[in-house]
Amino acid sequence: MEASPARTAADARAPRQRSAVTNGRRAFVDGSGTAAWTRRWRDLVSAHASDLGGPDILSEAQSSLVRRVATIEIELEQLEGKLSKGEAVDLDAYTRAASHLRRILETLGIARRPRDVTPSVAEYVAGIAAGEKADAA
Repeated sequence: MEASPARTAADARAPRQRSAVTNGRRAFVDGSGTAAWTRRWRDLVSAHASDLGGPDILSEAQSSLVRRVATIEIELEQLEGKLSKGEAVDLDAYTRAASHLRRILETLGIARRPRDVTPSVAEYVAGIAAGEKADAA
């Protein structure tokens, strides 16, 4: 996948002329880079980028959507934590956030991929042979 023109232009400038966020030295323009929230956010961004083939092949738009997905996921996790403690949460806000998350993930290309659990002929025959040996013992 070809890099976007904006990313190419930013990469062509000297690192000191780019923002710390563009350089990857900071996660956010403003905010803590060491908070638990930020560490979880980075983990999710990394995991989703990896699912899409790695951060190096993502367009700037895809990277932006991955960051939004991570943010919504963390906020949903925090609401779920409150629910697990019996605390009240705004279920309307929770379900709307979950719906937004699903739509962004669909935009990024999530798809249900059924896993084939049918054994191969060799596995099937080996299983029958193993069962016959167990019965004989």
